Amino acid sequence: MLPGSIQISGETLSSAEIRDICESLRENSVRLLSLRGCQLSDRDFGRICRGVAESHSLAQLNLNLGIVSNINRVKQLAEALKTNRSVQSLFLYLCSLHGSPLTDAGLALLNPALSIHPSLVALDLGDCMLGDEGINLICGLLPPDGAKSGDQVAGMLAVAVASSRTLEVLDLEGTGLTDQSAQTLLDMVENYPTALRTLILAENSISPELQQQISDLLSEGEEEEENEAQEVTAREKNPWICQSNPSSQMVLVTSGLGENLLAETEM
Repeated sequence: MLPGSIQISGETLSSAEIRDICESLRENSVRLLSLRGCQLSDRDFGRICRGVAESHSLAQLNLNLGIVSNINRVKQLAEALKTNRSVQSLFLYLCSLHGSPLTDAGLALLNPALSIHPSLVALDLGDCMLGDEGINLICGLLPPDGAKSGDQVAGMLAVAVASSRTLEVLDLEGTGLTDQSAQTLLDMVENYPTALRTLILAENSISPELQQQISDLLSEGEEEEENEAQEVTAREKNPWICQSNPSSQMVLVTSGLGENLLAETEM
């Protein structure tokens, strides 16, 4: 099942609703989680953070307008980001805390988790009551030359490829990728129904085993599509074949006017 989204605004969330959200996160059925201006207890916020930490499918996390409302919640969110950074199949590329009273002290607690997260490429800290110290921390998150490593770019690219329904060939030859990138791309190919059929990874520091696993998965997807196409063609050519029982075929013979059934023979 393709991961979906949970978007809730301005509501007081019950423990039962939080439980359902956490179950969806753990089952990897959520790609976007957005809670804007919602009211929930500290205990339930902690449960959400644990669900985020365990999710392999989450790509976008929005905790806007006062959700991260105290230092304890900042600590819990930081721990969640530290945990999910070790899960290479987690494509968490956008984290929004817009409108939360984070302050410089809160950002200082969150900063270590943000700085080492392997996939995070967009961060919204608007209206978070940040001062000079907070701005200095944000500057520290930016590479001096404005460039990102090949592995970071691969994480960003995987999100785009996973969403595409038309891209069939991707050439990443000699782009400075490592096994970390390959694992991210492997998880993307394995878990998302993309149109990708060819992925070129030559001249990178990627093990032959990982390259072969990716190639095998792409080949399997192509074979499945070919088999489905052949089945559709067969049904179109033989519209009178009963599909519910492969061992039995029903032949219907009708008159020229098509009104009366003359014979029914089971083969």
